Amino acid sequence: MLTTKNIANTFIDKLKNKEFTDDKTGCKTIEIFAASFLADKPSIFGKPNQEYIDAEIEWYNSRSTNINKLAEIYGKSPAAWEYSANDYGEINSNYGHLIFSKKFHRQYNQVVKELSEVNPDSRRASMIYQRPSIWRESKEDGKNDFICTNAVTYYIRDEQLHCVVQMRSNDVVFGYRNDYAWQKYVLGKLEKDLYYNGHPLKKGGNIYWQVQNLHVYERHFDLVK
Repeated sequence: MLTTKNIANTFIDKLKNKEFTDDKTGCKTIEIFAASFLADKPSIFGKPNQEYIDAEIEWYNSRSTNINKLAEIYGKSPAAWEYSANDYGEINSNYGHLIFSKKFHRQYNQVVKELSEVNPDSRRASMIYQRPSIWRESKEDGKNDFICTNAVTYYIRDEQLHCVVQMRSNDVVFGYRNDYAWQKYVLGKLEKDLYYNGHPLKKGGNIYWQVQNLHVYERHFDLVK
């Protein structure tokens, strides 16, 4: 199984070899298709911004789909969210809203029920973030928010909880760091809420990361070293 170090080395080699792709803005990127690795570190390049991570998780838990709520918590809304939001500050990708809310079938609770009451060895314990209607909803009122996470599935094996994160697209620098922090948070929350044969789960399950397109933008090439 590849690790974050292997992924980092692949990007380093691609940068040295100038294996660039231009995105729609003309910005150069280096990318990996169908990346699959053990997410054993909170960052691949650079250092996580813990203050922002804490604010984003609080915002996700609020289930608000408006970036103005994030600005209240953090003091400002990052440029990436401003770019994604419509004219009213609305976005699609509040991950807490997608897995906790009644609108999306309380998927977190469904996973707890599946693994606690139905079948602890299940392969069905999935939280689905993406949806077919995103083709329309991603552009509503000027939005530019096509959800990046497709789904996350949870498995109890050897009394530990593991998960597989499947993503459509993931920026290695800001995207991976913040998404990893969220998935680590949800995994930890589930570890507390789940029991296996009447006993609490062991801590420290693995997060496996699968990305259809894992990339680094030109503005972050200086971190690829």
